[in-house]
Amino acid sequence: MNRPLAQPLVLVSMSAIVDPHPAVQTARRLVENVARVWRGARPAVELVVAAWLARGHVLVEDLPGVGKTTLARALAASLGGVCRRLQGTPDLLPGDVTGIALYDQQASRFVFRQGPVFADVLLADELNRMPPRTQAALLEALAEGQVTVDGETRSLPSRFVCLATQNPHDQAGTYPLPDSQRDRFLICTSLGLPGADAELDLLRTDGAEPELAQLRPVAKADELDRLRASAAAVTVEESVQRYLLALIHASRTSKALAVGASPRAAIGLQRAARARALIAGRAFVLPDDIQALAVPCLAHRVTARANHDPATAVRALVESVPVPR
Repeated sequence: MNRPLAQPLVLVSMSAIVDPHPAVQTARRLVENVARVWRGARPAVELVVAAWLARGHVLVEDLPGVGKTTLARALAASLGGVCRRLQGTPDLLPGDVTGIALYDQQASRFVFRQGPVFADVLLADELNRMPPRTQAALLEALAEGQVTVDGETRSLPSRFVCLATQNPHDQAGTYPLPDSQRDRFLICTSLGLPGADAELDLLRTDGAEPELAQLRPVAKADELDRLRASAAAVTVEESVQRYLLALIHASRTSKALAVGASPRAAIGLQRAARARALIAGRAFVLPDDIQALAVPCLAHRVTARANHDPATAVRALVESVPVPR
């Protein structure tokens, strides 16, 4: 079944709230640093940063040329990490993703050559143009943060995150992602087009390359590790957890959905809500966080019935499930 274009973001920018907490300050510096280069909608930056804080991955369904590569490179530079690009093509092999063992004649042994997946930020461009075997090679990396080649397991960088893209309007020669693959992405969204002023600024600077070259990390590696730990420590009251589960359970009985959200989807939504709360300067999650993230976190994980749209169905659930007082 053809899936619609991911829906535009509904997050509200939180930059106006001030909080002296070090983790909040670091999170906002990260958002600000990426936003200096990527001139699209500010909520898109906040959403990508929230996914990274929650140790999740992002699937971007959008047109070519809206700055997906710039966004990935800006995030990597802000983290002080390496960004590598993996271009999806029909002849791409699993070893082109994970790496292969080559025989070194001088050393008389096989030497492993790392693939592009060994990066802090992996941009998997046009993921749906990769054949199913190659798509599956990413599955272990997204789920476990490691890859297995020739029977040996190798860990990926601790801050590994994948930004995968696909063009929903050009389906010729593509391999639709199976549900198991889509479920590995914490967030699925579209970036949209920049505003008129931002686009004019792009013309004035002839692109984002000058700013990318000047971008510096916002914190040291140990600070970034503590930042993620702080996001995981944000409090979620039982009433908010029950509200989250009510949305999940409602998706399983919705007449618009053939398959509802899984327990993994519930855990992912909670993690993303914690990250959003941290960026907002709060040590606790509100129902507003759950509502704002419901579509980006759930719409790609459910299956709609004929003549129904997953995002619209999830929005209807948000409107119908009572909010705790």
